[in-house]
Amino acid sequence: MDRKVLLIEDESLIREIVADYFKREQWIVYEAENGLQGLEMMEKLDVDLIILDILMPELDGWAVCKRIRAQSAVPIIMLTAKSEDDDKMLGFELGADDYVTKPFSPKVLVARAVSLMKRVEGTVGKEEHLLNFGKISIHRRSHRVEVDGQEIELTAKEYELLLYLSRNEGIVLSRETILDHVWGFDYFGDLRVVDTHIKKLRGKLGDEARHIRTVIRSGYKFEEER
Repeated sequence: MDRKVLLIEDESLIREIVADYFKREQWIVYEAENGLQGLEMMEKLDVDLIILDILMPELDGWAVCKRIRAQSAVPIIMLTAKSEDDDKMLGFELGADDYVTKPFSPKVLVARAVSLMKRVEGTVGKEEHLLNFGKISIHRRSHRVEVDGQEIELTAKEYELLLYLSRNEGIVLSRETILDHVWGFDYFGDLRVVDTHIKKLRGKLGDEARHIRTVIRSGYKFEEER
């Protein structure tokens, strides 16, 4: 089954080039020329990934990302001419899953999209499809997480983070290690993004956040309390 991507970008030439590269890899591509149109299309379409530009008329990418995250955990890659760490931090805090700075290689963008989807869909490595820790249940086939039988809404990056921590139960993981495995080896952003996502993940897990331990001056460790 072909993956579907929604490309929200106001520059028609960039849309045309990026869409062409995705189509070559058998993706179904939908295009929106501004933020408002993108949100309207998302309401009607069932897409697997959103490529979102930040500097757009009508509604900028920050606002679009925030609105999408209020209703969906669909993976988001943000495109921008901005390269400052604070801008990347804002994107991740709003729920973006990856960040590509212009100018970029469309071929590399597609490769990063494929890599992100593999991590989100749980196709990297061979583990069991259902993981249980205390009252937490991770359904790897459907990308769902439940706490005490109730589904909780996680962004794609929060899901990846929880999955990576739980797969390394009992192991102290440094922030650098977490950043490399969850955000990718080519991400050179601030380590604070790890702490930000841990905080959000803990908030959504409620009492079950007890499994994620902070190890002072070292990083984090996932432990199942018996």
